[in-house]
Amino acid sequence: MRLVRWTPEDLVRRLDDVVAVYGEAMGYRTDLLEARRGYIATHVRRPGFRAVASLTTEGHLAGFGYGYLGAAGQWWHDQVWRALDPAARQRWLGNCFEVVELHVRPPAQGHGLGAGQLRALLTMAEGTTTLLSTPEADEQRSRAWRLYRRFGFVDILRDFHFPGDERPFGVLGRDLPLAAPTSPAPAAA
Repeated sequence: MRLVRWTPEDLVRRLDDVVAVYGEAMGYRTDLLEARRGYIATHVRRPGFRAVASLTTEGHLAGFGYGYLGAAGQWWHDQVWRALDPAARQRWLGNCFEVVELHVRPPAQGHGLGAGQLRALLTMAEGTTTLLSTPEADEQRSRAWRLYRRFGFVDILRDFHFPGDERPFGVLGRDLPLAAPTSPAPAAA
């Protein structure tokens, strides 16, 4: 398995694989996946875009992650902005790298791929803070929640509902920069 940095073109070229991994990891219906395909393809043009991928030795996509600088007018940013008080808006959204997607195929989970992807993204990220959202879950049993807590993410919003999704989400954040890893940075794709 190797962790690589992806350019926007790399992600778009592997969009079918990205959507498949996203669907497997999140358990979304096919119709929702088709809608996400369009969103993902436009995200690569956002300022501060960074992406990584975990590839098998055969080049199959085992996981991926990406994010960018949040800004007014972006759907996720605006939903969170409305839910925060003015001081929290300034603190968390003033210069924020949003971890938009971070997924690993279920059979590949539990082997450190998500942690490697998150570390690489946060090490490359611009901004003074980073935010992400994840479905609410038992923090002791959820791999995602345990991962985010290990990386120092704290609660920003809990039991938050995004329009169009019946599930509650936690919005988590931490300060940047993340200390550079002692292992080598991901290779270029």
